[in-house]
Amino acid sequence: MDDDTLRDADDQDLLARHVKGDPDAFGELVRRHRDRLWAVALRTLGDREEAADAVQDALVSAYRAAHTFRGQSAVTTWLHRITVNACLDRARKAASRKTSPVDDTERLDQLLEPHESAEAPAERQDLHRELLAALRTLPAEQRAALVLVDMQGYPVAEAARVLDVPTGTVKSRCARGRARLLPLLTHLRTGTRGSDDSGGGRNRRPGTSVPPATEPRDAGPNGPAAVKGGGGRT
Repeated sequence: MDDDTLRDADDQDLLARHVKGDPDAFGELVRRHRDRLWAVALRTLGDREEAADAVQDALVSAYRAAHTFRGQSAVTTWLHRITVNACLDRARKAASRKTSPVDDTERLDQLLEPHESAEAPAERQDLHRELLAALRTLPAEQRAALVLVDMQGYPVAEAARVLDVPTGTVKSRCARGRARLLPLLTHLRTGTRGSDDSGGGRNRRPGTSVPPATEPRDAGPNGPAAVKGGGGRT
């Protein structure tokens, strides 16, 4: 099947073609969605190697479990759910090994994109470092909810579908996560404008939510067994 035909197909059609044996269909799905999957994994785990392994695990699982997809949610929601579950599994294993948080400057610098590190003002770099370090202290479930809602900009209802929990659980995890972050980030709120926004589908709260970071630029292979990061956005 030619590339144009694959690019014109929707996600559900691509998944169905993969199940029927099309050797290129799943690679096209990976190309479309790996950036956001990688961003979620990186921000949830705070470590590039762990995030890359989680994305790889998730894509292998999705590749093998494609025949179980029943169309009850969007394919992208299904992929994000598998990725978040892979991240939470790794975070729980790390916690059981009592792995220390990623808090040294060199490792946190890796979470900022090279173009941002080179071009952004020093104050912005410092802000990102402090936000990421604070986020890393949260329990994995709260961190995943905040990454989806506050960093990726998902509506609460969509985040609930990704996490496979009720919307009230997402709201509760976000609220508890923000409450835990607030004492760590109070010194960053000086000069913020506006009041807390309790409405809106994205559950944004200026001053306490984590702003979005730039998507990773480095491209990786299309295959599910070799993805080690995000690729270029199309």
